[in-house]
Amino acid sequence: MFLANRLARFEEYPSRLTPWLSIEAAEQSRAWLKDWDQLSTSPTPLWELPSTARRLGVARLCIKDESHRSPLGSFKALGASVAMVRLIQRLRHEQGWSFESLIAGRHAAQLRDFTVITASDGNHGRSLAGAARSLGCRCVIVLHAGVNAEREQAIRHLGAETVRVSGNYDDSVDEAARLGARNGWHVVSDTSWEGYEEVPRDVMRGYGTIAAEIIEQTAARSAVASPFSHVFLQAGVGGLAAGVASYLWEFYGAARPRFVIVEPIEADCLYQTALSGKPAVASGSTDSIMAGLACGKVSPLAWRILERVADYFVTVEEEESPKAMRQLAAGNDGEVPIVAGETGAAGFAGVLRARGELPSSGIGLGPQSSLLVINTEGATAPGVYAQLVGETAESVRRRQDAWLAQRARSIS
Repeated sequence: MFLANRLARFEEYPSRLTPWLSIEAAEQSRAWLKDWDQLSTSPTPLWELPSTARRLGVARLCIKDESHRSPLGSFKALGASVAMVRLIQRLRHEQGWSFESLIAGRHAAQLRDFTVITASDGNHGRSLAGAARSLGCRCVIVLHAGVNAEREQAIRHLGAETVRVSGNYDDSVDEAARLGARNGWHVVSDTSWEGYEEVPRDVMRGYGTIAAEIIEQTAARSAVASPFSHVFLQAGVGGLAAGVASYLWEFYGAARPRFVIVEPIEADCLYQTALSGKPAVASGSTDSIMAGLACGKVSPLAWRILERVADYFVTVEEEESPKAMRQLAAGNDGEVPIVAGETGAAGFAGVLRARGELPSSGIGLGPQSSLLVINTEGATAPGVYAQLVGETAESVRRRQDAWLAQRARSIS
């Protein structure tokens, strides 16, 4: 399905939004994150895929590869850590603890009985578990019935406890809130609801790091037209899309790129929200191979940003994500092989659909278009990845290393 958002505007970033998401706040989070040893000290790669761009009939295609962000496997590490530390700083403000001292575990003794809890499809929970281990506090992750066992094992390996509930992601969100209230635990969620916005706001501020790196890697200039005409952003509850789009919107102003939101057809809560003009629930079952996007309800805080900046909404079928995974892994025609998980490849699946079945002229795609996609995760469920791609992630990464070595030799 395809939908143009009638509420989207090409205008300067509204001042009413800056208390929630702003470049200044995102840059503060970015500076803090440099102190965490679970994040790469270098920006994640921004790969050029010239052969794919030619096949698609566009001028340029770039992929920001978050599989290199962290041993925790995804971009989610940028948000969970910031939100957790900021929460502790608010609750224990009299201590005057810094981000650096907290993330280094210097206050572990005082935080031994401090418990955080969240619902997750895998990546956010794994990232929160990693942050909790660094800080020295207890972590509980609520998983719904559809979460892959490999992802649960990865969470437990980091020292977190897991709780399984029947139903879907939205049921696990409700259960995490219930358990938190009953036990005095602190919810660190990446989705918002009425009366709960500070923590998901901090999560999204962490995601601004991705946009900041893209700007630096393309030597972009503020208020000058973006080097990308279209940015494809996959969305679950909308946190990543809002975090990245708000930063680029504020930076470019009315010269911002067009934003295309990509969702599984079974979990189309943002599509349905745009259709109705207010937060709505998904029309499908919410079961999806794209596990990180299998959400039935939009985050109201994310929608506050996206309602004016998300230009188009595209839904993809289940089989389109594995197809995109295999194409990225192949590294055809001299392109770099890329490890993209089921959720990570969804944005690229949206590109393939937009240049295939959808009315590209409606989105404004053509020979002069320059596209940006974000690969949000690596092989966070290695067994599933190998089954879908027909090759292990380790094998693809070895071919990527060989590609990099060959490029280095050709440059020298």
